[in-house]
Amino acid sequence: MTAVSQYIPAPITTERLVLRLFAPGDVDDRYAYQSLPDVARYLYRPPLTREGCAESIAARAGGTDWKADGDVLLLAVCRADEPGVIGEVVLTLTSAHARQAEIGWIFNPQYAGQGYATEAARALGSLAFGRLGVHRIFARLDVLNSASVRVCERLGMRREAHLIDNDLDGDRWGSEYIYAMLAQEWKD
Repeated sequence: MTAVSQYIPAPITTERLVLRLFAPGDVDDRYAYQSLPDVARYLYRPPLTREGCAESIAARAGGTDWKADGDVLLLAVCRADEPGVIGEVVLTLTSAHARQAEIGWIFNPQYAGQGYATEAARALGSLAFGRLGVHRIFARLDVLNSASVRVCERLGMRREAHLIDNDLDGDRWGSEYIYAMLAQEWKD
């Protein structure tokens, strides 16, 4: 694992995107998609309030420790050719000892179907396996979230598990897939 105790990434650029730390001015953009029931339904939690978005941004705007279980790197995803946040990617250190991290993404539905989630997740995967020294990344997703299933498969992740009725989302039982990949399997 990286010896950096406070990890603050420089913006990460891809062909079409810029991934960067969230800033206080991003609250309204983030709230625009995090407040949508259709976005929250796959996250097993209610939609975020504007205050919840602001608190989360404030807690992570200065970077993150990347040394202990539970440390989180949350990055805003912006199009390179226009201002505003269109989504986010997140990397959570689930086991510092085993160098395991959970990867995730959430995007404003108005930008769906354009490959942004795959492009951003690929950039975050490269950071995880490269600079951060992660051995294995995994994604947990609702089996009904076919868009995220496609992202995992485009990244070359393998489906390792299908958990049946493993979480209760309000009054609906949810089932999850777990996709994963090892560092030596990663292809930029």
